[in-house]
Amino acid sequence: MLNFIILVFIGGAFGAMCRELIMASTPSLSDGFPMDIFIANIVAAFLLGLATSLSKKNKINQYVYLMVGTGIMGGLSTFSSFIFGATEIMKDPTKLLVAVGYLVISLIVGFIAVELGLMLGNKVKPSPQQT
Repeated sequence: MLNFIILVFIGGAFGAMCRELIMASTPSLSDGFPMDIFIANIVAAFLLGLATSLSKKNKINQYVYLMVGTGIMGGLSTFSSFIFGATEIMKDPTKLLVAVGYLVISLIVGFIAVELGLMLGNKVKPSPQQT
């Protein structure tokens, strides 16, 4: 059990560092659209789909999946930043459409990213089951 917690902790720290790197290196858009959070969440959605698919095919073991899927992708993506970004945009009543667009586009593109990750992982041949 402690091993699981340590793997998630290490993965989460790495994912959070990746998110901060994305946020620091992504320029702000003039309309307030939080492109940095959008990119981090979409990349995490795609990689989570890929990791899930590879895990189901025994290409990565449960420990790697726990570290990558729960830890890294959990640290990289963030629902609170997603909602906070939309809330910040909505503070300017003239940008309500941008906020709604951000929410809708994030959900749609996030869904597509997960599906693309799953599809890519499904193209990998399964590993033989170990007994």
